[in-house]
Parts: sequence; structure tokens; C-alpha cells
Amino acid sequence: MSTIAANISTLEQRIRTAALVAHRDPASVGLLAVSKTKPASDLREAHADGLRDFGENYLQEALSKQVELADLPLCWHFIGPIQSNKTRAIAENFSWVHSVDRLKIAQRLSEQRPEGLEPLNLCIQVNVSGEASKSGCTPQDLPQLAAAVMALPRVKLRGLMAIPEPTEDPAAQAAAFATVRTLQESLNLELDTLSMGMSHDLEAAIAQGATWVRIGTALFGARDYGQP
Repeated sequence: MSTIAANISTLEQRIRTAALVAHRDPASVGLLAVSKTKPASDLREAHADGLRDFGENYLQEALSKQVELADLPLCWHFIGPIQSNKTRAIAENFSWVHSVDRLKIAQRLSEQRPEGLEPLNLCIQVNVSGEASKSGCTPQDLPQLAAAVMALPRVKLRGLMAIPEPTEDPAAQAAAFATVRTLQESLNLELDTLSMGMSHDLEAAIAQGATWVRIGTALFGARDYGQP
């Protein structure tokens, strides 16, 4: 068994155990492979081992991989910060966007989504820890933004995404993810997605309702940011 295959097996067991502990169906939690800086060959191997959903942060890198892996039935998620000049390529080449943090971006994605494609699935990124270095709308601005995004054509608001401040304290992890869940519930909208939890805290995220856990390091190993 290859390293990637072994890592996938370990992660699937972690997800299953965490879901069962939380009295949830393990099938309700998706494993999103965060593949930034990793070569297309790693994604091809992960697909061969059962993964279909891949999350990319950098647009040009992602577009290059999409061309190289065009023979595979992959589902592409954009999970990085979005600049206005990148929205057209994202709208045309991805199925999910997890990192919408302002109305202007959502409007551009809506306008630029080709009519022949299924609606683009969107998550609003919320900055639950108040970190200046993190993208995301504030909890206070979330209700207005969510209502506006819901009204846009050719996109579908699915839920929220968050990247809480890293901590190894299980209680702090749980509190941050519970905040995201509570924010989503308070919107009183028909939303079904919570994109939260990474390699070090996926168990806490699943306990609080995560439906996508975004896993990079525990799947592909440490990233080499020196690579293009």
C-alpha cells in the first residue's frame, strides 16, 4: 500500500470514528483533499484510492492540474482567498467555492457562471476567531451577506466555511466550531454544509456538525512551498 493510500485509510477511519462518537452517519462527512503545492500525480493516485473531491487555493496551479487530470471525473473546490480578477476562471472551472467573504465576489461568480453548468455551490467564509490575517466576513455581517447571496442566480449558497485560530486545546476547538454551527443555525436558511476541520482538529469539527473536512498534511504530507 502506498503512503497516500495508507493515509486515506487512516483518515477515513478517523472520520468514521468521530462521526459515530457524535451519533452521526459517517457518510454525512466528506473528505476534501487539499492538494495545493502537490503534483498532479499525487491527485491521480488519491483518486485511484477512492477520492473525488479536491480543494485548491491557487488558481493558476489549479487550472494547470485540471488540464493534466481532465481524463478523471474529479470535483474541484476553490478554497483560497479570491481576487476580483480571478472570479471568471473560478466560476467557469469549479463546482464549489468555500471562500466567499463579500458580496462583490459572490455577485461576480453569479454573473460569470456559464448558464450551461449546474449552479456553483458556495460557502461563506466566516472569521470566527477575529484574526486580522484571516479572510472571512464577520459574524455580525453574516446575516445580511447570506440573504444577499441566497438571492443571486446561477449560484447556490450551501453553508459556511471557517478556519478557526489553530489550537491543540480540545475545548477551544469545540467552542470555535460550535460557534460556526450556531451562526449557521441562526440564519434560518435551508443550508446543508459546514466546511470546517483540518488534519489536527477534524474530530472536534465533526462533533459540531462538519460536512466537509479539508485535509492536506495528513493526506499528502507536509507541503513544499518552494515548488511552483
